[in-house]
Amino acid sequence: MAFVEYTFWICLLLVLHTYFLYPLFLFAACAVVQVTRDWRYLRSRQDRRIVATLEPLPPVSMVIPAYNEGSRLIDKLENIRQLDYPVDRLEVVFISDGATDETNALLGQAGLSISTIHLPTRGGKALALNRGVAEASHEILVFSDAATLLEPDAIRKLVRHFVQPDVGVVCGSLRFRATRESRQTEGVYWAYESILRLMEARLGATLTASGALYALRRACYPALSANILVEDLVIPMNARRLGYRVLYDPEVIGIDYAASSVAGEFTRRVRVATGSFLVIGRLLRIRLDAMTTFAFLSHKLLRWVLPFLLIGLMVSSAALSARPFFRWALAAQALFYVWAGLGFLLRRRVEGVRYALLAYYLLAIHLAFLVGFVRALTRRSEAQWQRVK
Repeated sequence: MAFVEYTFWICLLLVLHTYFLYPLFLFAACAVVQVTRDWRYLRSRQDRRIVATLEPLPPVSMVIPAYNEGSRLIDKLENIRQLDYPVDRLEVVFISDGATDETNALLGQAGLSISTIHLPTRGGKALALNRGVAEASHEILVFSDAATLLEPDAIRKLVRHFVQPDVGVVCGSLRFRATRESRQTEGVYWAYESILRLMEARLGATLTASGALYALRRACYPALSANILVEDLVIPMNARRLGYRVLYDPEVIGIDYAASSVAGEFTRRVRVATGSFLVIGRLLRIRLDAMTTFAFLSHKLLRWVLPFLLIGLMVSSAALSARPFFRWALAAQALFYVWAGLGFLLRRRVEGVRYALLAYYLLAIHLAFLVGFVRALTRRSEAQWQRVK
């Protein structure tokens, strides 16, 4: 029985660490860093907001993979026209990944100085990016999705960081256009996630990009195999492996579309989970500094294995339920799952009630990682991507 009790406490501690203790640690660490910076400022009185700029602005290649994005492409093309970046220094490369809708026709009529690569069959985002990078002419690459709309100054703000030769990747920030349901689910979760990313950035421990908007030096781009499903994690981690820094700039803003329902987000999360488990061995071999290693274990690895921790927590507390504390622990878990189940059954009726769908959403994304783990084990990964509805 001692083994079961150890299992309970280990699972409980790791679950609490993932969602509560780690954010508290980040908050405390950021407070110490800020106080230290303030003290240095009071002693030196140097302007902390001065940021060196690249002058003249460097040439940039914007690489945009697209599969059946006809419904969003008109807005994307107009958005590119409105970017505040010299036209003669901005190369735009679209890769049509075997599109079967009006994507190819719209790109042909774009009227912009863009290059379009038409791939005859659908090979997946990783191979599309490989082809786009091969065709791109410049050393600074900006990756964006065909449905993501950039603020006019987004590219200027991305490239300003590359004046520092040790910066390899700069990650932007996303804001979502959401439905009533997604505002109560992914919207709440994304607000929490954005806070974590901001605090990690202040500690120099940015781990991943939002695949819809980030920039990198060409030297940081690894040739991606077809089964890479999380290129926005693999590429920044590769940059760290090469000795470059990875930054997160919350002032670089892109507008994207959230999945309209938890079911749509579940599909996306299964794909992310599958890709994460497929590359976990490669990522664990990368040497990182202590803070970034801690962030990777806390923010990534524990999130991926959290379904197993929740199962271990439930089974161990049930086995120990003859004792009052563990009986209460079991009841608390049961209440969470009842909350999630009611959220699923009543989702249309309570989608306007704040936090009513949160347990349903959390349970769905944990189940998605369980499904992703099985798919990774059985190699049932899907290299081809499509936008969730």
